Amino acid sequence: MGVAGCIQKTLDGTVLIEIEVQPGASRQGIIGYNEWRGRLQVAVMAEAQKGKANHAVCNVLSTQLGGEISVVSGHTSRMKKISIRQVDIEKIISKLEEFVESN
Repeated sequence: MGVAGCIQKTLDGTVLIEIEVQPGASRQGIIGYNEWRGRLQVAVMAEAQKGKANHAVCNVLSTQLGGEISVVSGHTSRMKKISIRQVDIEKIISKLEEFVESN
């Protein structure tokens, strides 16, 4: 199924992505796709304290995918659901496939 398996589109056009966050990493960005968990892997340098990692995740994804990004669920967990507004789902899938293939 690949990257498209962790992406959903809601009725109002918002795109939801299931991600797994690696806080305190030495680099930031989309680092792959975990097929076993069916989640996109995102690494951030920020520590998981007082929402710093959540903020960093939103910044990383916004930079790489565009749109308005927010954490929908999993605020205190490494497993999160992210919403992206104002970006087409096909564009997101194609960008994510490029990131995963290049890593």
